[in-house]
Amino acid sequence: MAKPAERFARRRTRVRFRARKASGGRPRLTVFRSGKNIYAQVIDDAKGVTVAAASTLEKDLKGSLKSGATKDAAAKVGALIAQRATAVGVSEVVFDRGGYMFHGRIKALADSAREGGLKF
Repeated sequence: MAKPAERFARRRTRVRFRARKASGGRPRLTVFRSGKNIYAQVIDDAKGVTVAAASTLEKDLKGSLKSGATKDAAAKVGALIAQRATAVGVSEVVFDRGGYMFHGRIKALADSAREGGLKF
């Protein structure tokens, strides 16, 4: 039987493969969730560059948050990544949830990014 880390790695690989296949040239909004923080990046796979990034470790967010591991913090990161991506000219992305389930902090980030103007 596969260990939890191996199952997560398989899920992450499967999700990223499907996201890249369905992207149609759109950049990928990828999310990493740790125990204490959450990070988001908009990546252009065709060029291999990060277009925009945001996390709970940034000075303007870190001071206003009680913890970086809450839904509220994830929502603020989602709004910030949407703002930065639209400033660069990215309005449509494909969402890459990694190996995480689409609920809790991941869902809060995605909903906030949608409200901020990103389409996926």
